[in-house]
Amino acid sequence: MSDLYYTDTELMITRAALELGNDDTVLVGVGVPNLACNLAKQTHAPDLEMVYESGTVDSDPDALPLSIGDPVLATGARSIVTMYDGFGRYLQAGRIDVGFLGGAQIDRWGNINSTVIGDYDDPKVRLPGSGGACEIASNARRTLIIAPHQRRRFPEEVDFVTSPGYVGGRKGRDERGLRGGPEAVITDMAVMKFDDAGEMYVETIHPGVTREAVQEATGWDLAFADDVTETPTPEADEIRLIREELDPDGIYTGGDE
Repeated sequence: MSDLYYTDTELMITRAALELGNDDTVLVGVGVPNLACNLAKQTHAPDLEMVYESGTVDSDPDALPLSIGDPVLATGARSIVTMYDGFGRYLQAGRIDVGFLGGAQIDRWGNINSTVIGDYDDPKVRLPGSGGACEIASNARRTLIIAPHQRRRFPEEVDFVTSPGYVGGRKGRDERGLRGGPEAVITDMAVMKFDDAGEMYVETIHPGVTREAVQEATGWDLAFADDVTETPTPEADEIRLIREELDPDGIYTGGDE
């Protein structure tokens, strides 16, 4: 375990960055996914191509975007297209390798709910809905999910499937003609992957976190890899890039919190 100080959010950013390859094309929004993509681009994946939901292709922003409509995203972009073209000609056409997702609930099959908590017709909470998330989950070659690890956020079954994961298993996804599927779930406690059946399991546990704590924060009997290991800690240069160049004001990382 490293003596380097880092926050839970910084660990999530650095771990998500490791999931990205040099030849990947990523559909990305703002916040933690944006920081993970830019960190990857400045370290091990200089040719990573970022397509923002607002329609900028291969952007190289010189400042932190505050929304997907921030004009800074036009900086250095190879092209700027409409959202219709971005989702139609890139995502639905199968040209996006990786999509980032989050949600209010994620279940054991990687299904995501961002629509309602409780019964759809009489919900306890009505949420914003899909936006582009269902399209990303259905069409990207693989998806990465980033979320805080809380029992209410990880139920055995979501209240509503806004964005499909492996549905009830990989066969269920295949029967619906969906591309790809979730590849990793990165939380502030662990990194989880999906087995041959399409069910989530723990691959690594973050430093200082116990198996019991991860299980307690999960709403089903969670599987653990036979060789579960400790999540690699961030490198000093990665933390420097995040704090000094990517998010110096701590807008998404929380600064010194």
